Amino acid sequence: MAEKVTRLVIAFNTTTAAITMEKLCKEAGFGGRLIPVPRQISASCGLAWMAELDQREALEKLTAEKAVDISGWYEIEFNA
Repeated sequence: MAEKVTRLVIAFNTTTAAITMEKLCKEAGFGGRLIPVPRQISASCGLAWMAELDQREALEKLTAEKAVDISGWYEIEFNA
């Protein structure tokens, strides 16, 4: 059986918000990447940002400061 790992997944209301998130995270030096929205999540946009759980507080601050249009924050298990 594959090992499971829990990751932070941020869903967006628009594709523009997802692309903005990618740009902001790269500029700020945060790890993570855009992924297709996992099936467990219902979102208006087909993209989500996946990052390590320990980055949540910093990412919440960044998205609030930059007014990124977030539809939800999730902790989802993925196969490692």
